[in-house]
Amino acid sequence: MSGAGAPTTGNIDGRGLDVVIIAGTWHDTITNGLIAGAERVLNDARATHRLVRVPGSFELAVAAQAAFAGGADAVVALGVIIRGGTPHFEYVSAATTNGLTRVSLDTGKPVGFGVLTLDDEQQGLDRAGLEGSKEDKGAEAADAALRTALVIKELRG
Repeated sequence: MSGAGAPTTGNIDGRGLDVVIIAGTWHDTITNGLIAGAERVLNDARATHRLVRVPGSFELAVAAQAAFAGGADAVVALGVIIRGGTPHFEYVSAATTNGLTRVSLDTGKPVGFGVLTLDDEQQGLDRAGLEGSKEDKGAEAADAALRTALVIKELRG
């Protein structure tokens, strides 16, 4: 399952990489689909990984920072933010994106971005890698994190 614009992927050898999946607890059905997709990619690549849960998407960045301080090579950040009738959506979406970007740049380590910013729940169901979904954004985020970790490893020798 991948969108029409998704990059072509092949086998990844993630042995020796330590990856932390960090997922929010909102919108369980969608989030659990994202987690399953990420875990499938990491298992197929034989990367060491573990899952930690945080209350919401806003908390992903500080948990990613802690994961890197603990020695992780990459993080897969998974969350669901659904637009409501207040500006809350814009603030949380921007803070989450900016926070994860800052953590990645400050640490020099990749964060696979699997935070869905949605107008409604159906959009999330369509992207969560569930049966009938059109896309698997959890798998895509894990794939991006692994591939970038390998590039960084190669560049640093």
